[in-house]
Amino acid sequence: MSIRILTTNPNALLQAIKKSISDGHVETWQVDKEGDFTHSPIQWRNKAWLRPSLDATALVMYIIRPQDRNVSKEVYAVYHGRFIEMMMAHFDSSFSSANASAMPQHGDRV
Repeated sequence: MSIRILTTNPNALLQAIKKSISDGHVETWQVDKEGDFTHSPIQWRNKAWLRPSLDATALVMYIIRPQDRNVSKEVYAVYHGRFIEMMMAHFDSSFSSANASAMPQHGDRV
């Protein structure tokens, strides 16, 4: 797993994140037509994507590389840290904890 966000309702949390982005409340993330997230500041845009996956107790975000290059350590760190930061700033009452793996895990494509 890349990022594991523990929550009682993973699907509701995912939909709330997408709505907050589309409504302009979260300005530093974008969702593409496949439902993947990219960090929107120009320096980081399209350097990677986070692909959501739902399980019974968590929203899991797997990192996906661009077609033409691998994900650098810096991009990996920024995407994980900034996504968790966004979650804490905007959705702190919707989850109990979030963690990120230091190295790519099964499901990540770097």
